Amino acid sequence: LDRSAGVLRFPARGTRRRRVAFLTGCLADQLLADVNDATVRVLTENGCEVEVRLDERCCGALHIHNGARDEAKDLARANVRAFAAGGYDALISNAAGCSAELRHYGALLGGDPEARAFGAKVRDVAEFLAEVGFSPPRGEIRARVGYSDPCHLLHAQKIADPPRAILRAIPGVQLVPLEDAEFCCGSAGLYSVTEPELSRRILERKIAAIRRSGCGIVASGNPGCILQLRSGLREAGLPVKVVHPVELLAESYARAEGERR
Repeated sequence: LDRSAGVLRFPARGTRRRRVAFLTGCLADQLLADVNDATVRVLTENGCEVEVRLDERCCGALHIHNGARDEAKDLARANVRAFAAGGYDALISNAAGCSAELRHYGALLGGDPEARAFGAKVRDVAEFLAEVGFSPPRGEIRARVGYSDPCHLLHAQKIADPPRAILRAIPGVQLVPLEDAEFCCGSAGLYSVTEPELSRRILERKIAAIRRSGCGIVASGNPGCILQLRSGLREAGLPVKVVHPVELLAESYARAEGERR
């Protein structure tokens, strides 16, 4: 913790290749801390010095969903100021809903040059690992894994293969196709709150596809999707675990390290 700079700093393991900021998010930071821990582990394992800024603000995505555009602009300006000072190689998010909004800051703030530069540095963690190349995982995880595309990752950011490439790279993982993997799970920002009946019907379709796949793990790269899928699977009585792809990658790295010891 470097209080003078207002950051938590995690050194790269081995040679430093990149210096990145990790935006922990609001929902993930409070409800999915294990995902954030795994993200830092994976980034440092792949030669990144990682900083978490203590002055990070909400990305503003849920404000936009709810029509609070002025409040979203205030949050965007605060984040642009906070992260511009760091001179980072990339700004990493593990939440598809957040990264979709963070990329949009230039448009949200009327083409402001600093906001556009901020948005150009934003990367989903899987996208970033695909760009820089990630260390091949060696620890075996024997599991049938299905991947469900978050709408904000696939449709808003056009990112489909990088998360699947991570899963395919893990020894022992059998990546099984999910029917209609590109369809919404029903979470959709505030949709599950504002339209609960329709959200539930959409979720039931997704759970039925998971049941048919026979997978034991479902991976998805967005907090809202993870929580929605966990809720639906629990209600359906299916013993299927829901994780973020980086959690499985971090687990594989940890298993290989444990075996070396």
